[in-house]
Amino acid sequence: MFSVFFRSDFLKSFLAVLLCLTMLPAIGLGQKRPKPERGTNEKRAKRVAREDKSAAESEASNPIGNSATPVDRITVPEGFKVELLYSVPGDDQGSWVTLCTDNKGRILVSDQFGGLYRFVPPAEGTPLDPSQIEEVPADIRAVNGMVWTNDALYVGVNDYEQKIPSGLYRVTDSNGDDNLDQVELLREIKSKGDHGVHAVVPSPDGESLFLITGNNARPPELAESSPVVPVWGEDHLLPSMPDGRGHNRGVLAPGGIIYRVSPDGESFEAYASGFRNIYDAAFNHEGELFTYDADMEYDFNTPWYRPTRICHVTSGAEFGWRNGAGKRPVFYEDNLPGILDIGPGSPTGMTFGYGAKFPEKYQNALFALDWSWGRLYAVHISEQDSSYTATKEEFVTGAPLPITDAIIHPVDGAMYFTIGGRKVQSGLYRVTYVGDESTAPVEVKISQNDARQLRHELEKFHGHHDPKAVETAWPYLADEDRFIRFAARTAIEHQPVEQWKGKALNESDPSKQVEALLALARVTGVCPQHRSGSDFEVDVEMRDQLLDKLTAIDINELDFTQQLTLIRTEQIVLNRFGRPDEEMIRRLITQLDPLFPSKSTELNWLLCETLAWLQSPTVAAKAIALMESVPTQEEQVQYARSIRMLTAGWTPELREAYFEWFLTAANYRGGASFEKFMDFIRTDAVDSLTEAEKTEMSELLKRKPERKSPLDHLGQVLAGRAETNWTLDQLSLAAAQELQGRDYANGRKMFAAGGCFACHRFQDEGGMTGPDLTSAGRRYSARDLLDQVIHPSKVINDQFSAITVATEDGMIHTGVVVNLSGDTMTLNTDFADPNKRVRINRNQVEELVVSKTSPMPTGLLNRMTKDEVLDLVAYLLSSGDPEHQYFEDQTSAE
Repeated sequence: MFSVFFRSDFLKSFLAVLLCLTMLPAIGLGQKRPKPERGTNEKRAKRVAREDKSAAESEASNPIGNSATPVDRITVPEGFKVELLYSVPGDDQGSWVTLCTDNKGRILVSDQFGGLYRFVPPAEGTPLDPSQIEEVPADIRAVNGMVWTNDALYVGVNDYEQKIPSGLYRVTDSNGDDNLDQVELLREIKSKGDHGVHAVVPSPDGESLFLITGNNARPPELAESSPVVPVWGEDHLLPSMPDGRGHNRGVLAPGGIIYRVSPDGESFEAYASGFRNIYDAAFNHEGELFTYDADMEYDFNTPWYRPTRICHVTSGAEFGWRNGAGKRPVFYEDNLPGILDIGPGSPTGMTFGYGAKFPEKYQNALFALDWSWGRLYAVHISEQDSSYTATKEEFVTGAPLPITDAIIHPVDGAMYFTIGGRKVQSGLYRVTYVGDESTAPVEVKISQNDARQLRHELEKFHGHHDPKAVETAWPYLADEDRFIRFAARTAIEHQPVEQWKGKALNESDPSKQVEALLALARVTGVCPQHRSGSDFEVDVEMRDQLLDKLTAIDINELDFTQQLTLIRTEQIVLNRFGRPDEEMIRRLITQLDPLFPSKSTELNWLLCETLAWLQSPTVAAKAIALMESVPTQEEQVQYARSIRMLTAGWTPELREAYFEWFLTAANYRGGASFEKFMDFIRTDAVDSLTEAEKTEMSELLKRKPERKSPLDHLGQVLAGRAETNWTLDQLSLAAAQELQGRDYANGRKMFAAGGCFACHRFQDEGGMTGPDLTSAGRRYSARDLLDQVIHPSKVINDQFSAITVATEDGMIHTGVVVNLSGDTMTLNTDFADPNKRVRINRNQVEELVVSKTSPMPTGLLNRMTKDEVLDLVAYLLSSGDPEHQYFEDQTSAE
C-alpha cells in the first residue's frame, strides 16, 4: 500500500564509504561494555525530568502508553517549535500515512491498512484529545493520498490486501448530515504491492485532478488527448540487465505515470511518465507541477544509478526510469532531468508552504519528505529559463522519524505532519514559528517569464492534431532550453507523421534535424518488446532513410548537446529498426570512431555503446585504455558493460587486461545488486569468447579475486608518500594566489585518489553517504571548502550523521537507521558493509543521541602536494566544468 515503506531496495542499499569510513577509529560497535557516564547529577536530573515530561505528554495523548518519537529527538530551524500532538494507538487506529483538511478546516488522516479519521486541530500547546477523533463512516480503506476539492474527498487507494480495488475514488456526504458515507470508484487501476496508486493533487484552476502512481501501477485505458506520446519503449541498444535480486523484473516502460483526470473520472490522460517511486506532487503559484522521485538503491555506485530527485513535471515529460540497468542517464535527449538531486531516501509527501505563518522564504518553499532518513526538506526553487533550479535545506530532522505526509493548515497557518507506515509507531506533530521574523503573508507575484510562456504555447499542441503545430514548433527544435526543445518535439510527435516526415528528412539545419529525426525514429519505429506476431516486418526503407540522413550530418559542426542527440538518435534507430547492411555499418563507424575517446564522459558512454554494437575493430583497445585510466568505478563499469558482447578487435593482451579488470573490480563496492550486476557483465563477456579463446584463457578465467582493502585501489596514487601537515592558512593563501591555470584532469584524479568519490556524489558519479558536492562552488569559497576538509567535525550535516543507541541491556550501537518495522529499528553499523546490521527493539532504547564526530577523517590532504590540492579545489569549485576559468591556461596549452 504505502509503497515506500516496503522498499527493501533502499534498505539494502548502503554502499561502502570506501576510504572515509574504513579510517574511522574502532568503537566496538554492538559490544557490551559499561554504560558511558551520562554527565553530572544535574544533567541526569534534567534528563529524567525531560523523560518524565515526555511520558506525561504521551500518556495524556495516548492512554495505552505507546509513544511516537519525542520532540527532544527532533530538530527544527531556529525560531520554530515542534509539538507532538498525538501518539497513535496502533492496535486501534493503525499507522497514519496521509492527511488533508476538509471544507471546515478539520484534519482527515488515513491508516495504512485501515480507514479514515477526522478531528479538529487542538489549540496551541495542547495535545490532541483522543475523544475528539472521529472515525469516518465511509467504507473505504488503504488510502495513500487524498484531497478535499469540488465538495468531495478524492482518494487514491492502493490496497496491498486486495480487499477493495485500487484506484481513484470519490467520497461524499449522501444526506447532508456532515458524515462522509458515500463511496464511488471513479477509475480502477491494477496495483499490487509497492509503487502503486498514491496521492491526488487538484490543479490550480480546479478543473482537473492529478493522480500520482508508481511503476507497479498498470496503466488503464487512456484518453487519446494524453500529453504523453504512447510510443514508449526500453530503447536499449545493448541488451539490458534486469535487477540481480529480481526486483521489478518484467516491469517495463512507461514506469510510473502522473495522470490528469477530470473530476468525474471520465477523462483519464497520461500527463507525464518514466517515474519509479513517486508518492506525491505539488503545484506552485505559476501552476507548475513538481514531484519527488526515488531511484533503485540496489544500484548504488553503478553508472546507471540516479539519486532521489526533485522533478519539474511538464506536459508529456518522460523521466527515464527503466528496469534494472536500463535507467536512462540524465543526458539522454529522449528524457528530461530532475532539477535537484537529494540523495538516498524514500520520498513521501510534498507541499508548498503557501499560507504558512512562517518567515517569507519558508512560505515559498517546497517541502519534500523522506521516510527512510527522517528528513523534511525545504526546497528553495528559482526560475531558470522555462524551468527551474533548486537548493535544499533540512527543515525537520529526527531519528527515527519515518515521516509520511505534511500539510499547511489553511486556518492556523501551522504545518502538521505524520510519522508512521509499515505498522511502526505513528504520531501527529505540529510545527509553528515562534521567532522574531515577520510571518505576514507574502504577496503572490507571478513573474512574466517569456520562456515559460513559450513552453506553454507549445504544450497546447500536445494530445491532439493541429494544423499549426508543426510550423509553430519546428523553429524551437534547436532551442538552447532543453524543456522547450522537449515540448516542441512532443508537439510534433502528436501530429500525423505524413505531415512532417519529409520536412524532418530534408531539414537543412543540422541542429534542428537531429531533434526532428529523433522524433521520426520514435513515432515510426517499434521497440522489439512491443512487436506482435511472427510476421512483424521492420520498415527497412524508413530505417535506411533515417540512417542515411544521420550519417550525412557532419557531427563536428554540432555543439556538444546536439552531438549527444545525434548519437542517441542513431541508437534508437538501430534498436527499433534493426541492423542495417554492412555499407551503412561502415558509414556509422567512420562517423563515430574518430570521436572516441572524447574528453566527455557522456559522449564516451554513447560512443562506446554504439561502436561496440557496430563491432568496430578499434573500440576494444580504446575501451580497455579508458578502463585503466579513468578514476571512478562507475565509468569503468560502464565501459566494461558496453564491450561485454564485443567480438571484434580483440588481441590476447586486450582480452587478458579485460578479465584482469574483473578481478580488480571484485573489490569495488556498491548496492545490494552490485555484485550480481558485475557477475552478469562477466558472464556475458565469457559467453562472447570462442571455444578456442576460452581454452587459451582457462587459467585466468578460473582465478578467484584476491580480496583487498578498498584503499589499495583508491589510494594507490598517494600510497607510500610522506605527509605534510597542511594548515588552513597555508592552503587558503595558496588558493587565493594560485587558483588559475589549474589542471582539470589532475583535479578529478585527486578527487578519486583522496577517496572522495567513495563518499560524495559529484556530477553523475560517486557515493551518497556524504553530501553531494556538485554545487560546492556555489556554496563555498576556497577557504571555506578547505576548512570543511581540514576540520571535518567542525560542522556536521545532520543528514549524514550517525546515531548512538544505548539499550537497557547495556549494549551500545552506532550507525544509521535504515529500517523500521513495528517496534523494531534496524541500524547499519558499518557503512563499509551494507549487511552489517543490528535490530533493536525500540522499546528497549534507553538513550539515542546524534554523533558529534564526522565520519570523514582528518588529514585527507596531507599526502597531496600543494599543486595537487589546488587542482582538487579548482575541480570542486568549478562544479566539474573543464571550461571553467580556473583551467583556462591549461586548456589553451592543450
